Amino acid sequence: MKSSLFAAGLFLFCSLAGTATFATDEKILATGNQPQLAVDSRGTIEVIYGQDDRVYYTASHDKGLSFSKPLVVAEIPGMHLGMSRGPQLASSDQYSLITAMDKTGNIHWFRLNHASGKWQSMGLVNDQAGSAPEGLMHIAADHNDHFYAVWLDIRAGKHNQICFADLPANAAKWSNNRIVYQSPEGHTCECCQPHISVNGPNVDIMFRNWLNGSRDLYLLSSSDRGASFSPAQKLGDGTWKLNGCPMDGGGLVADPASVQTTWQRQGTIYYCKPGQPELNLGPGRNSNIAETGGNTFVIFQSKDTLKIISLPAHKAEILGTGEFIKTAALPNNKIACVWERDNKIVFRDR
Repeated sequence: MKSSLFAAGLFLFCSLAGTATFATDEKILATGNQPQLAVDSRGTIEVIYGQDDRVYYTASHDKGLSFSKPLVVAEIPGMHLGMSRGPQLASSDQYSLITAMDKTGNIHWFRLNHASGKWQSMGLVNDQAGSAPEGLMHIAADHNDHFYAVWLDIRAGKHNQICFADLPANAAKWSNNRIVYQSPEGHTCECCQPHISVNGPNVDIMFRNWLNGSRDLYLLSSSDRGASFSPAQKLGDGTWKLNGCPMDGGGLVADPASVQTTWQRQGTIYYCKPGQPELNLGPGRNSNIAETGGNTFVIFQSKDTLKIISLPAHKAEILGTGEFIKTAALPNNKIACVWERDNKIVFRDR
C-alpha cells in the first residue's frame, strides 16, 4: 500500500513539474489582502477582502464575467489581516455573513439580506469579550440559513482551544459558545486556522492539534448540527514532530457521501478521507479544496506558483502566481478561485 501511494504521489509531482500553462483569463478585482469567496444559492459569486482596517465586498451576477464596485462593509480598528487572519465569508439561501476579528480578541459579524441588498452590523460572535485574540476562525452555512463558526479561543485556561457556535435561521444572536475540543497537553496549534464544513445535519471541523510534540490534523464530526461531536480523529498516516507552528490549516469539504480534507505536513500537500490512507500531492502549502460534478479539486501554492489537481483523474494544472488561494464550487461544475498577489485580489474560474 505504501509503495503504491508513493508512486501515485511521485506521478502527481512529475505531472505538475511538467505543466506550464498559466492563466490568461484572470481578473484583478481590487487592491487588498486575504480574500475569501462564497457562491450563494442563486449562483452569485461573492468575494470579500481586507485593506487596512476595512472589509470590502464585491459580487458577480454573471458567472464571474464582471464584478460590482467594491463596497466597504465595515471598518474595524485593529482588525486582524494576514497569514490566514482576515474576514471570513459564508452564504446561504437568504443571507450572506461576514465575520472579522480584532486584535483585542472580539469577533464582529455582519449580515447581508439578499432580498434588500443591505448589510447590517450584528454585534459579536464570541460571548466572552476578548476570548479570541489569535484571530483565526472559519464559518460555513447550509442551504436553510443556518450558519456555523469555529475559532481558536483562550477562555479555557488562557490557551487556544477549539470553540464552536451556531446561528439558527433568522436568529439575531449566536448560540452559547462551546469548547468542543481541549487538548490534554494544554492547547492546540496556536497559529493554524481551523476549518468547518456543513452538509445537511452533518458538521465537520478540522484543526491542527499539538499532541506528544506533533502538529497533526484532526477531525471532529457531528450528525446533529453541532449539538454533539464525536471524539477527535487524527487524519493521515504520518506525524509531524515540530517545536513550532506551521501557520497552515488546510481545508475540507463535505458531501453526502464523504468528508474530504487537504493539508500540509513538512512542506508536502496531502489529500485524505477520514480513516483512509493519505495521498501525496507534491510540495506546497496553503491548500484548499472544492467538490463539484463528481470531481474534487485541490488547490495550493508551491513557492509563488498556484497549482490545481483534479481527483480522481489526477489531472494537474498551473493556475497562475500568488498566495493564499481560496476556492468554491460553481453551479455549472466549475470552480471559482481567488487569491492574493502583490497586494492585489485576483480572480479566475476553471
